Amino acid sequence: MEKTKRQPRRRPKIGVVLGGGGAKGLAHIGVLRVLEEAEIPIDGIVGTSAGAFIGGAYASGVPIPQMIEMARRLRWSDLGRLRPSRLGLRDGRRMEDFIRAHFPVTRFEELRMPLAVVATDIATGQMRVFTKGDLAFAIRASCAIPGYFTPALDEEGRMLVDGAIVANLPTLVAVTLGAERVIAVDVNAYPIMETPPRNAFQIYTQALAILSFTAQSYMAEHADVLISPDVASFSWDELERADELIRAGEEAARKRLPDCRALLSRREGFFRRLRQALLIARHRAVPLRR
Repeated sequence: MEKTKRQPRRRPKIGVVLGGGGAKGLAHIGVLRVLEEAEIPIDGIVGTSAGAFIGGAYASGVPIPQMIEMARRLRWSDLGRLRPSRLGLRDGRRMEDFIRAHFPVTRFEELRMPLAVVATDIATGQMRVFTKGDLAFAIRASCAIPGYFTPALDEEGRMLVDGAIVANLPTLVAVTLGAERVIAVDVNAYPIMETPPRNAFQIYTQALAILSFTAQSYMAEHADVLISPDVASFSWDELERADELIRAGEEAARKRLPDCRALLSRREGFFRRLRQALLIARHRAVPLRR
């Protein structure tokens, strides 16, 4: 009797979750660079705000060296025209133009890997998860910092703003969309200000960062590996410090590489599968508007 050949064990699907944090999100590039060099497979990305922008660039096929050069040149004027109105300081439509000009593809259906982008319906407080259609619009909506960028209006008239309001580290979205292991990158460490805020906008952005940091601690618990670049000394708007931020992402990712590699061979036990099923069921109890 011939022995039955043992089938090779299927590796788990790896989802990478990239959180929001303004300019601090440039650290995501460093993390992706280290994961790519270490040949850690990425089967899908979920991004909020800055994480949606960087994740979208990566999923669309922008090479890491090109992403680094893009980050070095990026300024807020590239992402929004200064046009103060009752809804915000900058018109965010320029961000869509930038994405269409610099990303190889700009529709979800054409991406080289699955991507989910998280935004917030500011009128209802509901999460909006984009997985198909116009990538440039979805990223603009996810990045629309309230008060700074004008909201994005979808075809149904919903007013969409920064996804960080409802899920700055959307690990449960990754699980819901099929990830069996989750690597989450948290860049939302808020700065300890040496001097008090000098204007209302600084007060607002610091308060939003503290609120998001507190709320996302629950979401971080659902990550198998949490990578936290040391970005507390950076301000949310310091795009000119791109090289430092990318380096911070690289250093944090290298420290967690052994844990990332372990995810590829870790067997999934019964209780873990049961826990994931319960999480998915509970998360789907609140509809994700697509």
